[in-house]
Amino acid sequence: MPKVEVSCAIANCTYYGEGNVCTAEKIMVELDNHARYDTEMSSELGEKNHQDSAVNSAETCCKTFKPKQS
Repeated sequence: MPKVEVSCAIANCTYYGEGNVCTAEKIMVELDNHARYDTEMSSELGEKNHQDSAVNSAETCCKTFKPKQS
């Protein structure tokens, strides 16, 4: 199985790790019918300093998202 580093900017996720790295063992990726993907995003892949917060996975493009317990 390939091992790949997944960058993530959702700082309030249980799986958010230092350096904006996802620490989940498995990640669920699903088609997001409401998102617009009409621009080139590859330039953002190297960004490590951006952080956001979300309430639930519907607010992200990641179905693995789980809010940190306060």
